[in-house]
Amino acid sequence: MSGYDELIGLSAVGVVELLRNGQVSSHDLLDALEMRISHVDADVNALPILCFDRARAHADMLQRRPDGERGRLAGMPVTIKDLTHVAGVRTTQGSPIFADFVPSASDVLVDRLEAEGGIVYAKSNTPEFGAGANTFNEVFGATLNPYDTSRSAAGSSGGAAVALAAGMAWLAHGSDMGGSLRNPASFCGVVGMRPTPGRVAQSRYACVDATLAVQGPMARTVEDVAFLLDAMAGDDARDPLSKPRPVQSFLSAARSGWRPVRVAYSADLGITPVDPEVAEITRRAAERFAEAGVVVEEAHPDLSEAHACFQVLRAQSFATSHGQHLERHRDKLKPEVIGEIERGFALTMAEVIGAERQRAMMTARAAGFFESYDLLLCPATIVPPFPVGERSVKACNGVTFQTYVDWLAIAYAVTLIGAPALSLPCGFTREGLPVGLQIVAAPNGEARVLAGARLLETILDLHTASPIEPRGAKASGAKTDRAD
Repeated sequence: MSGYDELIGLSAVGVVELLRNGQVSSHDLLDALEMRISHVDADVNALPILCFDRARAHADMLQRRPDGERGRLAGMPVTIKDLTHVAGVRTTQGSPIFADFVPSASDVLVDRLEAEGGIVYAKSNTPEFGAGANTFNEVFGATLNPYDTSRSAAGSSGGAAVALAAGMAWLAHGSDMGGSLRNPASFCGVVGMRPTPGRVAQSRYACVDATLAVQGPMARTVEDVAFLLDAMAGDDARDPLSKPRPVQSFLSAARSGWRPVRVAYSADLGITPVDPEVAEITRRAAERFAEAGVVVEEAHPDLSEAHACFQVLRAQSFATSHGQHLERHRDKLKPEVIGEIERGFALTMAEVIGAERQRAMMTARAAGFFESYDLLLCPATIVPPFPVGERSVKACNGVTFQTYVDWLAIAYAVTLIGAPALSLPCGFTREGLPVGLQIVAAPNGEARVLAGARLLETILDLHTASPIEPRGAKASGAKTDRAD
């Protein structure tokens, strides 16, 4: 196959078939990616850390394995979010504290991906410690939305989403606490999936039983997300919460032809304002399930405690994971991180107990809800992409938010009930900006999410699988590091 543009435009599943048939090599793919990154990343600043020498050495090692032992990914390149350790590659977490840190060992997730034949060639940009749904930091600057480079790519997996949309990746890793796989996917017109906690094993550095933050896949199509989830999923002794890989592959589940009988749609889950245009686009997309004979009704579970519950548990998580930085490096932390840590340290036991009880009650009510509905549909984000210079969304549809994360409630409410959720491109605003529909199932229901999402993806036929050229003003102040 000749021409890197043709190769870049293929699906990940299609590229892996070429790898397995010997029609392309991992080196061909890395050459194509390196050329594409040199062409577009200065405009969007999605992949500030490159490690092509390491990637090519890994490709050579993989090539020496017998054909049947090259894993599910078979030599497929993948990006890793810059919150996650990759041995020998600079890992900053978007923080000046770790601006020059190079870990000696990889995260459990990276070990699994490389064992499955994945080749890491770049780290994707993220806000400091993943705090906030706008991807900017003091180390590398802001990541810009390729649909309009004056707009935010959301976060915290913003670099991953932009790399996919702009053709600098076929597959990308991300993580999600309050929507960090779903919000950037929505803003950038790609697919991002938050799995059930434990579905993807990860290193447990600060808290063994934490379930708010999970690792997950991003890609341009539902099939490609399912394919990457197959490579990510499985148990590992280093993560006691990790689950065995299901008997049926997620890619097979996506292709199974399963159709929901009854789905619920809610524009706001009863807990948040929503931009009227976003509500209109997502409702119209949800209603198209009816073309497949699916009953679509307006309903949602009772998630009324989500705001209070998430604020407490998020603060506790930040104090646990990053509290040690406050005394020694306060001057290097952004205000939002300082605020989260300080709130976490100030929590009373009564507040933590109360939040845990609220979470348990919401989870129980959601379980009852999913006895009546196969899927829950709602906006993945409540606003279209906003100006990148704004740190967060301050207000929506006449409602002013009290904190920098309040506007993420439609995503973090789903986090709290432990449900798998996917953001699927479902339409565009009048300005041509992407909007994502969040598709949610009961815990451990990834197969239903993927099958339902693929069905709707086919019905909508939005042609978002093809990479786009960044549109708008060029990025300024982007800093790129090569670990070659």
